[in-house]
Amino acid sequence: MTKTLVVATGNPGKLREMQAYLADSQWELILKPADLDVEETGTTFVENACLKASEVAKATGKWAIADDSGLAVDVLNGAPGVYSARYGNTDTERISRLLRELGDTENRQAQFLCAVAVSNPQGEIILQSEGICQGEILYEIRGDGGFGYDPIFYVPEKQLTFAQMSPELKKSISHRGNALNALVPQLVKFKD
Repeated sequence: MTKTLVVATGNPGKLREMQAYLADSQWELILKPADLDVEETGTTFVENACLKASEVAKATGKWAIADDSGLAVDVLNGAPGVYSARYGNTDTERISRLLRELGDTENRQAQFLCAVAVSNPQGEIILQSEGICQGEILYEIRGDGGFGYDPIFYVPEKQLTFAQMSPELKKSISHRGNALNALVPQLVKFKD
């Protein structure tokens, strides 16, 4: 039997990415209602993921999953951090702002961080996990896949940006992949 899991996002790209991780879990993923907005008032990725999952679950009366993720750049004291999506109005603006703030700084170490939370229909957080992917910020865009900061986030071990990676490779090493891979075995237990 398939159960519905509402993904607390309006981003179809994020929905597709989550569907790939949960393909064998017997959960059917759907986007949250377009008019349902949850203000991200948390100061951490975990707080925001829990807040979104809980609020969407209560509003829809269904199980909900939410993630909050972002880019933390060491030399910028972890910025943009929880404000990653609000660092500009478009991906292009966000990338431009980050590159402008880094300038010609040589230390470009960064990590993508992700927290995932699952709520039951009553709004209780049942599961949560976190994932991380280490990398560095390039001086210019490379690749045309992915979304967000993917074109400037370089993973030295793979010698590729997230935007240059196949979806399968990105899935296997990304922050969201690490968080969801830790969560899926637990989530399967709740499908009945």
